[in-house]
Amino acid sequence: MEQFCKLLQYDFKNIEYLKTALTHSSYANERKGDVVCNERQEFLGDSVLGIVVSDYIFKNCPELPEGELTKLRASLVCEKTLAVYAKSIDLGKYLLLSKGESKNGGRTRSSILADAFESVIAAIYLDGGLESARKFILRFVIKDIKSHKSKNFNDYKTKLQEIVQKNPEEKISYVLTGESGPDHDKHFTVEVHLNSNVVGKGGGRSKKEAEQQAAREALELMGY
Repeated sequence: MEQFCKLLQYDFKNIEYLKTALTHSSYANERKGDVVCNERQEFLGDSVLGIVVSDYIFKNCPELPEGELTKLRASLVCEKTLAVYAKSIDLGKYLLLSKGESKNGGRTRSSILADAFESVIAAIYLDGGLESARKFILRFVIKDIKSHKSKNFNDYKTKLQEIVQKNPEEKISYVLTGESGPDHDKHFTVEVHLNSNVVGKGGGRSKKEAEQQAAREALELMGY
């Protein structure tokens, strides 16, 4: 258990939460009521995971519309992804399973690993609060979020420029219209002009991001 806590990078004040998280229902059934399985903690962990991931991508992916945020969150909290996270900390090795479940490959089964991972999240939440759980969860998901953003980045400015260039007389320009907030948390607003007409507005934590959002709005108004 001490070795597993090192893998979790979290020290429990009440180790019973972790013991419960690692107890599969098959083991509890085999013991006939002597121990509590991880199903209730899994329920709680699922909710904690959802709010932490939702909060993070809402604040750190301002360029994504609601539909894309939903898809991204779903990809981060699905069984397949959670099983990968569980394997990265060798969770299966520490699970308490019945003899039959263990013999039949339960330690590597995605559904069992994903459920146990959510139960571990709940254990950390119950023991150390939301911030401890958040720190644990973000250890795993931030890398995947960055990878998703990299793969799905849309260069709206380039696309808009390519469309406008089809008509040589047309000219695109970006105008900074607002800047607010302290140095560590700036917010910029930008308008994109087609000749003298405003065809899009956008905001972001940098001028480049605001320009991209303005270009995205312009493309939507133009039917692209």
